[in-house]
Amino acid sequence: MMQKESQPVTADPNLSFEWVHISYQESAKFVETYGFSGNQGAINLEGVRIRPEGVDSKTLLIFMHPASTLQLLPVPREAAKLGAHVLCAGSRYARNDTAGILENVLIDLGAYIRHAKHVWGYEKIVLVGWSGGGSLALFYQSQAEHPTITHTPAGDPVDIVGAGLIPADAIIFQAAHISRAQLLLDIIDPSVRDELNPDDRDPELDIYDPANPNQPPYSADFISRYRAAQLTRMQKITATVKDTLAKLKTRSTGELERGFITHRTLADPRFLDASLDPNDRKIGWCYLGNPETVNTGPVGLARFATLRSWLSQWSVEDSNGDGVRCAAQISVPLLAIENTADDAVPQPHARRIFDAAASQDKTFKIMEGATHYYAGQPDHLRTVTKLTMSWLAERALI
Repeated sequence: MMQKESQPVTADPNLSFEWVHISYQESAKFVETYGFSGNQGAINLEGVRIRPEGVDSKTLLIFMHPASTLQLLPVPREAAKLGAHVLCAGSRYARNDTAGILENVLIDLGAYIRHAKHVWGYEKIVLVGWSGGGSLALFYQSQAEHPTITHTPAGDPVDIVGAGLIPADAIIFQAAHISRAQLLLDIIDPSVRDELNPDDRDPELDIYDPANPNQPPYSADFISRYRAAQLTRMQKITATVKDTLAKLKTRSTGELERGFITHRTLADPRFLDASLDPNDRKIGWCYLGNPETVNTGPVGLARFATLRSWLSQWSVEDSNGDGVRCAAQISVPLLAIENTADDAVPQPHARRIFDAAASQDKTFKIMEGATHYYAGQPDHLRTVTKLTMSWLAERALI
């Protein structure tokens, strides 16, 4: 592996930002990521290490999201301002999860941890699972402690058992969801009847249709029907994906994969009805803006996917990255934090993870009034970061 670093200009003169490049060899049947990140027989990863000037540490906090980069977010920067060494680690699918395979992301995260310990010399690793990084952290830790996976959900070989993943020393589950698949199940629009024609919809399941007789506050019967229809739609997509993969395999041609679009993937009734899993979130709004606009726009969960990616990330029956199952396999200290005004993660998710965790040392905290990104909330951000640092210090982890 190799690591390079530079020193760009930063708005905070008290923090040092270093570009990190890690490369390792990996063979694959076909190129699944566009550009240099995952071809030519190598995986190239980029991250940013953030350190407070003049402060040494034997502990590294690693922030990783399966599909995003986190160095521009306030949470890791605030941790560094309070004295932590932080790595914002990008996976091979950074900023494009279209072909994302969660099992491959585990190997990427393992490469960062190995580098942190063997090259940088850190003694303790803490995985800070914010947002989509929460279920990733649990998935990684469960496989690092009890490796079992030898194939992806699509049946492709992936040697997690032989990858030598190094377990982290603690996990922070912050404003995070149970899994990508469960979050999609919670928010996918069940009114779509034809996946190739998003205008063909059941008007009684379209919560954005003003003519829909079902309006907030929704009845229990409507919510039960709605949730069942969401699952049915997900299962139909999964069945089509598996059928298409099987057909491609039987052809024995050079066609190995296929991409597809899933329309209308942001229609959680909780965005419109404050009585459902009540908290302090803003109604008629979500972390991406107007939920109706996001539901029909090009930016959304699982909007573009490959067949293999769907099974690994989005299929509730097939994805290995289920946070509840993974939490039951971890032993390290866990801090779970729920933001009461979270406009992205459904209110029950953090508690379900906490309840499922097998860790003997586990703590559940609630941040009153905090939104998903802590946007315009510097006091909430500072408070939750101090809480995190104190929790780590009490366990001699920082």
